[in-house]
Amino acid sequence: MTNDYDAIVVGLGAMGSAAVYQLAKRGCRVLGLDRFSPPHTYGSIHGDSRITRRAVVEGEAYIPLVLRSHELWREIEQATGQSLLTITGGLIMSGPERTAAWHGATGFLNNTIALAQKYGIAHELLSTAEIRRRFGSFILQGNETGYFEPGAGFLRPERCVAAQIALARQLGAAVQLNERVLEITPAASGDVGSVRTVRGSYTAEQIIISAGAWLPEFLAPSYARSFQIFRQVVSWFELPAEIAPYLPDNFPIYIWIFGDGPDDLIYGFPAIDGPHGGIKVGTEHYHDLTTAETSDRTVTTPELEHIYHHAVAPHLRGIGPRAIKSVSCLYTVTPDHGFVIDRLPHFPNVIIASPCSGHGFKHSAAVGEILAELVTTGTSTIDISSFQFARFKGASP
Repeated sequence: MTNDYDAIVVGLGAMGSAAVYQLAKRGCRVLGLDRFSPPHTYGSIHGDSRITRRAVVEGEAYIPLVLRSHELWREIEQATGQSLLTITGGLIMSGPERTAAWHGATGFLNNTIALAQKYGIAHELLSTAEIRRRFGSFILQGNETGYFEPGAGFLRPERCVAAQIALARQLGAAVQLNERVLEITPAASGDVGSVRTVRGSYTAEQIIISAGAWLPEFLAPSYARSFQIFRQVVSWFELPAEIAPYLPDNFPIYIWIFGDGPDDLIYGFPAIDGPHGGIKVGTEHYHDLTTAETSDRTVTTPELEHIYHHAVAPHLRGIGPRAIKSVSCLYTVTPDHGFVIDRLPHFPNVIIASPCSGHGFKHSAAVGEILAELVTTGTSTIDISSFQFARFKGASP
């Protein structure tokens, strides 16, 4: 079976679902392929919620992405009737001179403040006493400074992915799920590339690979080595009987760097699913190097006990030790913890877009729009020069 398309999108997670929707919106003949049926629990898009914030300290190049994404999420909500983006406000806390990095960025609090000031992003600076007065559920050490961003909040990732796939189909996109891609063959300039799957073979003028943790499978070793896959764990712990302080009207999304060690940080959300949904808490570490195929997706009791005693019990008042739910997910991480949105060198009809390094979902709607622009006009409205392959030494065919 052979079909001709303007573009084929391989992988329909955060960025792929956005890309297939944006391409269909522009009237392109587009095919979206995924080896599973997204949203699913095997990669990086599950977990009920994702933080979104505007003063993105991972780099100034990300700020236009997140601002545009907020606009697009609202447009998608209007088109589907789905609630995707909830604004709760966001709190970032750190003690003085904390050196622990998050998403590869050190000086997280101070650099966030500097970016907010530079770009005119509304925010407040809070003392320890003010944090304690406004958000009494945090057990503070007494030396915290807080940055509060009223426009921050959370996204519902599964809903976002499902909504964009549904819109793409309504607009005429071919979306084929549970169809594993076996081979991607780039083409010389002016020719079409091909994608071979377990069901058939397809051709397109341009191919977008947004396969997340499966990306290295489709790249030559010299490119693949720029992407490492790390296993992460998030958990939902039991709430106290009085949950009002943890409800979204009273409790923000937060990032808290509480020590100087690589695991001395915690991030989390309000009780967004009521008294029986627990409260989601995450940490970040880079110990478990894995692959998409071999990653252990179960969460062990010792892992949960460590998260609770190290990150939860000392910092969140009244949260019990029982984990209502826990999941593992995958970070696809580049050497500088940044994105890659670029044409594959020497194969200009293949575009790489998906190594989010753990901080991509909030930007994904805008990335989908960028990918559609690259396919249809060859250029992007938003500057993506910071996301090129060339910055990685030794990346060559």
